[in-house]
Amino acid sequence: MDLNLNFKSISVVGLEKNTGKTETLNYLIKKLNKTKILGLTSIGIDGEKCDQVTYTSKPEIKIKENMIFATSEKHFLQKKFNAEILYVSNSKTSLGRIVIARSLENGLVLLSGPSSTYKMYEIINKIKNYNSDTVLIDGAISRLSPSSPFITESMILTTGAAVSLNQKELVKKTVHVFNLININPYKGLYSEEFKKYEEGIFYIKENNFYRLNIKTLLNIKNLNKDISEYSYKIYTTGSLTNNFIKYLIERKDTGKFEIIVKDYTKLFLSSEIFLLFLKRGGKLRVLKKPNLIAITVNPVSPQGYIMNSDNIVSDLKNYIDIPIFDVRKVD
Repeated sequence: MDLNLNFKSISVVGLEKNTGKTETLNYLIKKLNKTKILGLTSIGIDGEKCDQVTYTSKPEIKIKENMIFATSEKHFLQKKFNAEILYVSNSKTSLGRIVIARSLENGLVLLSGPSSTYKMYEIINKIKNYNSDTVLIDGAISRLSPSSPFITESMILTTGAAVSLNQKELVKKTVHVFNLININPYKGLYSEEFKKYEEGIFYIKENNFYRLNIKTLLNIKNLNKDISEYSYKIYTTGSLTNNFIKYLIERKDTGKFEIIVKDYTKLFLSSEIFLLFLKRGGKLRVLKKPNLIAITVNPVSPQGYIMNSDNIVSDLKNYIDIPIFDVRKVD
């Protein structure tokens, strides 16, 4: 499979648990390890032999000699291969401090990196400082946050039978997330201004930012006057949910609104609400769009049902024009 993997960091995130993140991670290690010094970490716990929820077997993470990896003290002590410790964090997770080490031989490892995206960003930069060419990040259960373009340069999305055994529904959900990932960035003349506003909800009027006196968009009706009297251009650093977009859809002036968020990981919108808002003329923009490299498909559900991955890939390609494949079927 011909992929552009020339990025300093690549996150692997899944639409659901058991969509093949670890298999995709092992595929990337095998593909890149011969030519690059790889870094490796996870925002959850990855690499267990057995799924702690479904009790089904899982692929283990195969670390190679000279890779830089970050995991908790607990799982660093459990590994059975030699490694040189490079760094130990001051802060602790529930499994101890984060250890960054260089593997001195091949082996299997349990990865348990920091759970917050802020700490993850710090650890990725630490790993880069040890001459890693590319850092691979394994996402946690249905958490898309590591794929934020403010955390990693690029991403791979995993999907499959764990999302739905109904192929039509599986494709619909995958295409929806693909559409969110590909929302166009905001290109205003004053886009650099956004960096000054780290937290809150703002309206933009005549190239100036003004803070709205509400903590969440759910409180929009508590404003002293109608939102349109402030501006039709709203920027929020927090999450954007169905409730607020529904509120805009029910108005006669839906098409005048332009809503801006940091990136697609802030969007918690159903396919129906998202498409209806766009159909009514509303605009959604992000400050930064991820580099989505590929989508991988795992045809096996946690219950053991097996779908036809060729059919899923073929169906997805009717809507998505990037590499889509089953990692078990490519070199």
